[in-house]
Amino acid sequence: MHRRCVFVVAIGVASFAAAGQTTVREQQFALATPSGLRLHGVDASAATHQGQPAVRLVNKADFAGEGYAAVEGPALQDGTIEVDVAGRPLAGASEGARGFIGVAFRLRADDSAFECFYIRPTNGRADDQLRRNHSTQYISEPGFPWQKLRAESPGVYESYVDLVTGEWTHLRVRFIGKRAQLYVNRAPQPVLIVNDLKQSPAAGSVALWIGSETEGFFRNLKVIAD
Repeated sequence: MHRRCVFVVAIGVASFAAAGQTTVREQQFALATPSGLRLHGVDASAATHQGQPAVRLVNKADFAGEGYAAVEGPALQDGTIEVDVAGRPLAGASEGARGFIGVAFRLRADDSAFECFYIRPTNGRADDQLRRNHSTQYISEPGFPWQKLRAESPGVYESYVDLVTGEWTHLRVRFIGKRAQLYVNRAPQPVLIVNDLKQSPAAGSVALWIGSETEGFFRNLKVIAD
């Protein structure tokens, strides 16, 4: 008999239910405060963005690596992540800043590896079509930054989607084995499909991810584990 366990990630809340052969376990992070987050190269604070309570992340000024806040919760190998994000370039950021923001998964406990989908909000409605085509991105660390993936496989690991800088955007990431899909703003079809995730499938944490020169806001995180 097939069994499916569901983990829904909200701060301080856990519930359990069962119906027939299906067991449901729920936890949630409303993300109203940084409580329950392990910070890696970022500063986190409670904030209100567009009238909604959220966690605000910015990169530490002296940190050059990948910046994220790992969620204290179940380690997942396969499943679904949903989260609301809002990203924009920091005040005074360089011309190349895009408000990079997304979610990492299968993050190893020693921070040595993870998979990640993110968006570039300022690209979504740019006048330059090539920039629009770079609105979403898949990366994998170690060894597969966006520069390498774009150079070796143009257009395969990024795509267009309509985005508005600084607006709340709903992301859903579905990953099983070596395959992952990114859905944006509750669209029924994925905007980006990756059939060859670069790291070996293994259970790991979920993390809130931001790129350089980004002011990022996160709320309403949900994790469903297969």
